[in-house]
Amino acid sequence: MLVRLFTEHPKSVDESYFEHLLMASSFGLTMVFYGLLCFVHALLPFLFEKSASKAIDRLYVRMVTNRNRKNAAKHSHPTAAAE
Repeated sequence: MLVRLFTEHPKSVDESYFEHLLMASSFGLTMVFYGLLCFVHALLPFLFEKSASKAIDRLYVRMVTNRNRKNAAKHSHPTAAAE
């Protein structure tokens, strides 16, 4: 039961616990950093005008690309040359 609490969600996104730990931590630290830039931007609107929105775009692409790459590898078929 306890192990399932730590593995169910990572498995649902096709990651091990440690892969998920690294990926989620990386996303979280990136969001904290760019969140701080948003506060600076709020005070000084001429700074970091597009930094956070570009970071969000990059994170989204990274998440979707990683998911698609894993799904493609999982569902790939052997080539005809390998048969």
